[in-house]
Amino acid sequence: MSFTGPSIGSGGRREALEFGRTHVVRPKGRHQATVVWLHGLGDNGSSWSQLLETLPLPNIKWICPTAPTRPITLFGGFPTTAWFDVGELSEDAPDDVEGLEAAAGHVANLLSIEPADSMFPHNFFIMFLLCYIFHFLFLWVGGVSSISLLI
Repeated sequence: MSFTGPSIGSGGRREALEFGRTHVVRPKGRHQATVVWLHGLGDNGSSWSQLLETLPLPNIKWICPTAPTRPITLFGGFPTTAWFDVGELSEDAPDDVEGLEAAAGHVANLLSIEPADSMFPHNFFIMFLLCYIFHFLFLWVGGVSSISLLI
């Protein structure tokens, strides 16, 4: 899947973002819940799918997409896998809204093909592992490095 949008360091130039491979760990038992696990900066869905496959949670389907490879402003434009551009590590840093919207759209697309019985609000979670903002989370909530949103 691709998305066209500018990033923080692009000066308004639009570039196509090509998302990497999505790795899926199918439930070993009856499919009762789906978790979308977003990796951190420079990582990929494969490494997390291998770990998640070992968890004793037989009724959960794990979806582990891989972010697009993009230049990261914080790294002097060095390309790496990232859900959005990171300009600086500061509370006041501008957000890469277009990158965040592209990532949200990609996750929504992945979820659009999920069976209805796995999408009840009480058993459907989206988990984001956002290593990009670990430092902010450490300061704000004392070291938590992941965010879970209940839908």
